[in-house]
Amino acid sequence: MGTVLGAMRNVRWHELQHAYGSASQVPGVLSRIAWGDAPTSDEALSDLERWIGTPPVFDSTAATVPFLWELAATDTVRDRAGVLDLLATILAAGNPEHPAWTRAAHDAVTGGRATAARLAATPEAQDAPHVPGAPHAPGAPHAPGAQAVRTAAARLLTAIDRHACPACPAPPPREA
Repeated sequence: MGTVLGAMRNVRWHELQHAYGSASQVPGVLSRIAWGDAPTSDEALSDLERWIGTPPVFDSTAATVPFLWELAATDTVRDRAGVLDLLATILAAGNPEHPAWTRAAHDAVTGGRATAARLAATPEAQDAPHVPGAPHAPGAPHAPGAQAVRTAAARLLTAIDRHACPACPAPPPREA
């Protein structure tokens, strides 16, 4: 594993649970999202959403969120907008039987607000002119999917700023 997702080895995944059992498979799924081809990455993102993102959240959800933020911020990840949407799903989910898991997951999502703000503010395509016939650089403002990332990040930023649930304390008012 390179720098991206390198800290996954520090999590005791086998001690955590997701919707279908042990979370020991989560590192492999995150790796497939990071480095897989389009079908592999899409399938992995779908698996992860079913495992940790659908109500209810699990103890593995909070452990996974920092790596999702890392993937969302990595230009070479194929479906960064999908990763951001999964973060929004986690923020909207909860587990009434385990409010501490809910709060931990929500805190992990809201803790990435600065990343969402940066991704939402990425310059528009017209700010970086494209030479016809030249390849798109990964992560460039005009790269395929850049608008989808900006849109997903803006939606997530709004959800973070408006987040309120029984498991989470009311955030302090934001200064304008």
